[in-house]
Amino acid sequence: MKGHRYRVTIEHLGGPQQDMPVRPPLCFEAVNHDEILGIVTRLQASGAYQPDEAASLGIGLKLFSEVMLKRRDDPLFAALLPAIRAFIGGLKARNKAIAAG
Repeated sequence: MKGHRYRVTIEHLGGPQQDMPVRPPLCFEAVNHDEILGIVTRLQASGAYQPDEAASLGIGLKLFSEVMLKRRDDPLFAALLPAIRAFIGGLKARNKAIAAG
Protein backbone atom coordinates (compact mmCIF):
# COMPACT_ATOMS: atom_id res chain seq x y z
CA MET A 1 0.00 0.00 0.00
CA LYS A 2 1.21 3.46 -0.87
CA GLY A 3 1.06 6.19 1.71
CA HIS A 4 2.17 6.98 5.21
CA ARG A 5 1.89 4.01 7.57
CA TYR A 6 0.77 4.52 11.16
CA ARG A 7 0.23 2.43 14.23
CA VAL A 8 -2.62 3.89 16.25
CA THR A 9 -3.07 3.02 19.91
CA ILE A 10 -5.90 4.21 22.10
CA GLU A 11 -5.87 3.52 25.79
CA HIS A 12 -8.93 3.72 28.01
CA LEU A 13 -7.96 5.64 31.15
CA GLY A 14 -11.27 5.50 32.98
CA GLY A 15 -14.96 6.10 32.67
CA PRO A 16 -17.54 8.49 34.10
CA GLN A 17 -18.10 6.18 37.07
CA GLN A 18 -15.21 5.20 39.31
CA ASP A 19 -16.24 1.53 39.38
CA MET A 20 -16.31 1.27 35.58
CA PRO A 21 -13.74 -1.26 34.37
CA VAL A 22 -10.85 0.02 32.27
CA ARG A 23 -10.83 -1.64 28.88
CA PRO A 24 -7.64 -2.96 27.34
CA PRO A 25 -5.86 -0.77 24.76
CA LEU A 26 -6.78 -1.03 21.10
CA CYS A 27 -3.95 -0.96 18.59
CA PHE A 28 -4.28 -1.03 14.79
CA GLU A 29 -2.40 0.02 11.67
CA ALA A 30 -3.62 2.52 9.10
CA VAL A 31 -2.31 3.94 5.84
CA ASN A 32 -3.03 7.54 4.90
CA HIS A 33 -2.15 9.61 1.85
CA ASP A 34 -1.40 12.58 4.15
CA GLU A 35 1.28 12.99 6.79
CA ILE A 36 -1.09 13.09 9.76
CA LEU A 37 1.43 14.18 12.39
CA GLY A 38 2.28 17.28 10.35
CA ILE A 39 -1.41 18.13 10.09
CA VAL A 40 -1.80 17.80 13.86
CA THR A 41 1.27 20.00 14.41
CA ARG A 42 -0.22 22.72 12.17
CA LEU A 43 -3.60 22.50 13.91
CA GLN A 44 -1.93 22.78 17.31
CA ALA A 45 0.24 25.70 16.16
CA SER A 46 -2.83 27.60 14.94
CA GLY A 47 -4.01 28.04 18.53
CA ALA A 48 -7.61 27.62 17.39
CA TYR A 49 -7.94 24.48 19.51
CA GLN A 50 -6.49 23.11 22.70
CA PRO A 51 -3.57 20.74 21.89
CA ASP A 52 -5.56 17.59 22.71
CA GLU A 53 -8.54 18.85 20.70
CA ALA A 54 -6.30 19.60 17.72
CA ALA A 55 -4.84 16.09 17.91
CA SER A 56 -8.30 14.50 18.17
CA LEU A 57 -9.63 16.58 15.28
CA GLY A 58 -6.68 16.00 12.97
CA ILE A 59 -6.26 12.31 13.65
CA GLY A 60 -9.97 11.51 13.70
CA LEU A 61 -10.72 13.48 10.56
CA LYS A 62 -7.80 12.02 8.59
CA LEU A 63 -8.50 8.41 9.64
CA PHE A 64 -12.21 8.79 8.83
CA SER A 65 -11.69 10.60 5.54
CA GLU A 66 -9.18 8.02 4.30
CA VAL A 67 -11.72 5.23 4.80
CA MET A 68 -14.35 7.41 3.14
CA LEU A 69 -12.08 8.02 0.11
CA LYS A 70 -11.35 4.31 -0.25
CA ARG A 71 -15.08 3.57 -0.15
CA ARG A 72 -16.35 6.61 -2.05
CA ASP A 73 -18.72 4.40 -4.09
CA ASP A 74 -20.49 3.19 -0.95
CA PRO A 75 -23.73 5.23 -0.76
CA LEU A 76 -23.24 5.72 2.96
CA PHE A 77 -19.94 7.56 2.39
CA ALA A 78 -20.85 9.08 -0.99
CA ALA A 79 -23.46 11.25 0.69
CA LEU A 80 -20.84 12.69 3.05
CA LEU A 81 -18.06 13.34 0.55
CA PRO A 82 -19.06 16.90 -0.51
CA ALA A 83 -19.59 18.04 3.09
CA ILE A 84 -16.29 16.57 4.29
CA ARG A 85 -14.43 18.18 1.38
CA ALA A 86 -16.01 21.54 2.23
CA PHE A 87 -15.18 21.09 5.92
CA ILE A 88 -11.53 20.22 5.22
CA GLY A 89 -11.28 23.18 2.82
CA GLY A 90 -12.67 25.50 5.49
CA LEU A 91 -10.30 24.09 8.10
CA LYS A 92 -7.29 24.63 5.80
CA ALA A 93 -8.42 28.18 5.00
CA ARG A 94 -8.87 29.00 8.68
CA ASN A 95 -5.40 27.68 9.54
CA LYS A 96 -3.82 29.68 6.68
CA ALA A 97 -5.61 32.84 7.81
CA ILE A 98 -4.45 32.34 11.40
CA ALA A 99 -0.90 31.65 10.27
CA ALA A 100 -0.91 34.81 8.12
CA GLY A 101 -1.88 36.81 11.21
